[in-house]
Amino acid sequence: MNQELRNHADQIVREVIAAVQPDAAVKRALEGMDFPGRVLLVAAGKAAWQMAKAADDCLGSRIESGVVVTKYNHVMGPIARFTCFEAGHPVPDENSFRGTQAALDLVSGLTEKDTVLFLLSGGGSALFEKPLVPAEELQDITGQLLACGADIVEINTIRKRLSAVKGGRFARLCRPARVEAVVLSDILGDPLDMIASGPACPDTATAEDARRIQKKYSLRMSEAALKLLDTETPKSLDNVHTQINGSVRELCRAAAGACRRLGYEPVLLTDQLCCQAREAGSFLASILRTHAHEGKSLAFIAGGETVVKLTGHGLGGRNQEIALAAASGISGIFNAAVFSVGSDGTDGPTDAAGGYSDGATCRELAESGLSVDAVLQDNDAYHALKKTGGLIMTGPTGTNVNDVAVALLKSETAF
Repeated sequence: MNQELRNHADQIVREVIAAVQPDAAVKRALEGMDFPGRVLLVAAGKAAWQMAKAADDCLGSRIESGVVVTKYNHVMGPIARFTCFEAGHPVPDENSFRGTQAALDLVSGLTEKDTVLFLLSGGGSALFEKPLVPAEELQDITGQLLACGADIVEINTIRKRLSAVKGGRFARLCRPARVEAVVLSDILGDPLDMIASGPACPDTATAEDARRIQKKYSLRMSEAALKLLDTETPKSLDNVHTQINGSVRELCRAAAGACRRLGYEPVLLTDQLCCQAREAGSFLASILRTHAHEGKSLAFIAGGETVVKLTGHGLGGRNQEIALAAASGISGIFNAAVFSVGSDGTDGPTDAAGGYSDGATCRELAESGLSVDAVLQDNDAYHALKKTGGLIMTGPTGTNVNDVAVALLKSETAF
């Protein structure tokens, strides 16, 4: 392993995550906001605890009570007057349903003078859920969508129609109270109706869209679930005001700044990355090969969200697959490295935030009797990168604004 490049990768990750914490975003959103009646707080998503804590710091006892629903191990301590739930992600579980029901109980019986402060972040699709089909079927359908490589928009289009709270239905249940929504975006282009499946946003997707996705992936669904796909979601809401604070664009800007401070010339490739993780890793490696002998220190940045198509039974996540898929392409290029991380600090069903590989990774794996292709075929990037020291571990970060991948090329004269 090139220890200097690895140290740079770790420093960039630390700076990027620090720069996109939701505290400042929530505080900006609440400045000057007027609350004539009671204020109830509902926070859902991977960044829910951090957002709720920021709101509590700003408004204190002005918030009467609140419910926070976030991912396991993401509650960082108690918050006065708030009940915190940890629940399943990316597949909802019984705690998802319990937390969501507590939120619905909290917002029932409100008046037009009351306000629901709704703090939403990525991951809310699984964490904030009241299913209209049996829980086992919802979990099975979600698993099918994840396994077949459906993108987040397709997944959420289906989820919305199987839920009592998605696709604007939560905001409708809050009436006549007004809903002040503060959103951290984890979806490319910041489509409000798709972030956490849009609990407080009119749905732009149609029943026809849902049926098309079901047929595209041959999803196995009961007759009751198929009938729900044909039920339209709310197309307008008159009790909601929304602010988007935080997105993948900020993540990429933070990465560029961190790279520049370390002496790299940053190049933003895209903040709209949307493809299979393996393809993204291979593409980043090809860019490094093109520029390997130019004598410059360069950092190529790609933000977005890739997908993993399951072909095996190993352990890993999309960011780990990006890093490992790049390893073959940069093998032997000692001054090149690729790393990719999820801003929430977790990558797939693992305790890693992402992965790192450099020009020595392929050789190190071969010494352990492993090949990159075989590992990727088994979707077992986690265990392979663990052997090479390539796992990036941050723990839960309290934010969630997509992923960022960086391809580093250190000038040969700088070593």
